[in-house]
Amino acid sequence: MNLMGDGLERKAGSQLKDLLERLTSNTFKGFLLGMGVTAVIQSSSATTVMVVGFVNSGVMTLRQAIGIIMGANVGTTVTAWVLSLTGIQGDSFLMQLVKPSNFSPVLALIGIILYMFTKKASNKDTGSILLGFAILMTGMEAMSAAVAPLKTMPEFANILLLFQNPVFGVLAGAALTAIIQSSSASVGILQALCVTGAVTYGAAIPIIMGQNIGTCATAMLSSVGTNKSARRTSLVHLYFNVLGTAVCLTAYAIAYYGFKPVLINQPIDAAGIAVVHTAFNLITTTIMLPMAGLLEKLAYATIKDDPSDEPQQAFELSLLDERLLATPTIAVEQARQVANMMAEFSFDACRKAMTLLDNFDQSVYDEVVELENRVDVLEDRMGTYLLALGRESLSEADTSEVALLLHSIGDLERVGDHALGLAKTAEEIRGKEIAFSTNAQQDIMTLRMAVSDIISVTVKSFTQHDIALAHHVEPLEQIVDVLRVKMKEGHIDRMQTGMCTQQTGFVYSDLITNCQRISDHCSNLAVSLIRAEVDKLDAHEYLGSLKAGEDREFVDLYNQYKKKYNLD
Repeated sequence: MNLMGDGLERKAGSQLKDLLERLTSNTFKGFLLGMGVTAVIQSSSATTVMVVGFVNSGVMTLRQAIGIIMGANVGTTVTAWVLSLTGIQGDSFLMQLVKPSNFSPVLALIGIILYMFTKKASNKDTGSILLGFAILMTGMEAMSAAVAPLKTMPEFANILLLFQNPVFGVLAGAALTAIIQSSSASVGILQALCVTGAVTYGAAIPIIMGQNIGTCATAMLSSVGTNKSARRTSLVHLYFNVLGTAVCLTAYAIAYYGFKPVLINQPIDAAGIAVVHTAFNLITTTIMLPMAGLLEKLAYATIKDDPSDEPQQAFELSLLDERLLATPTIAVEQARQVANMMAEFSFDACRKAMTLLDNFDQSVYDEVVELENRVDVLEDRMGTYLLALGRESLSEADTSEVALLLHSIGDLERVGDHALGLAKTAEEIRGKEIAFSTNAQQDIMTLRMAVSDIISVTVKSFTQHDIALAHHVEPLEQIVDVLRVKMKEGHIDRMQTGMCTQQTGFVYSDLITNCQRISDHCSNLAVSLIRAEVDKLDAHEYLGSLKAGEDREFVDLYNQYKKKYNLD
């Protein structure tokens, strides 16, 4: 089941993001999505764990998650129907054709070939799906054959008689499913036991009800250490299944003890279990779907809001939820969001630091320090997360994006460092009451304008993945280099004429250096973005060709910026 489910999940991963983006607050649409995704990946537990991760990361709201959880319960019934194929009986050609024991070896052979002898990731995923299905069918056949002798054992029949008590049956189903962490697997075991002929409808129905409660254990465990929204999501899953089971169990107990239907004592087969499993989940969902709002209120009543418990930094880190590694496409998108946050924080710190040069304000200085600290924390967490993500089975596009982000986070962290450097320079100017000459002040203002320009262009190109705009960064970086040389030459002239002191010179040099380094890291970010789009682009050769004037676009942009900053 794991092998087949993992293959299906990877195969569907590229579509999951698009599906999630179309989500609305409409619970019914969420129900359909949850049903569809679970039917594809063959595991309601996996779907629910993903949903807990999505809510924890802010990808979706609790209300959206409720519909998906309900849909997952219905979608998981597909597995029981797949497993019921092993119970097909008949000697006709058609019956033999659809009997898994006849076609599973062929699927296994195709799966082995695709998995072992092809390099394309999507083909390997298809191989995993076919191998998983073949092994699952073979395992069911083997399990059914192994338990068949139990039908002659009276002890086994006596145990099953205990489960005809509705409460015992529910507890047994819940315990088994909680232990093996899969309602699909526990349903499969029950279907295998049916070949003994000793499992009746009276024993199977309560067990199936209990299995829905037991499957909540996976989501509850997954929610440990998450934020309040994610914990509420796992509680909604628990409440939905417990309340739905309570309603159905009450109705069943009334029918069982009040009317003693003949069907209760009849043996059930694999197809019958699939019917009961599907009917139970459809009835439960029909009852609970209109009560989605009530489930949400119940979850909020259980885990109350306390804004002080969820600091902003905790939210930023929650975006990098390890549960999302199971769906790499979503994980890559979340990593991109965090990288965009880092870019906004780093360059916002730069802007604030430059304002301190005009008028030093301790509160603004503290904001720069806070932003730089947040970038440091995110850079450390992002590095670990991206390395873990790189070990997953990624598409070519996701692999390229992970490489880009790994190249970029170091530059973003260094931009934050130099923003703090600028803030410290401003603090030193204020503390030592340093005053620059009129010419120096004009040069500083021009440099700040150029750095502000390169910051704005870099942030926009990076966060919007705008390659055309990224080509504007390098001409601006060259402008900053020209301004740096011009300012240093002017400063030397002023030193020689006695207009500037040595102490002023050190501070002036620190200011220029931090601005230039910010510009350099902007260039690195832009080149990384361009390189991600151009296969086998060598960064050094690319920059060398620009500086040699071999790129017409670069020359035109550079000349425009030269004119803007009066450098002709």
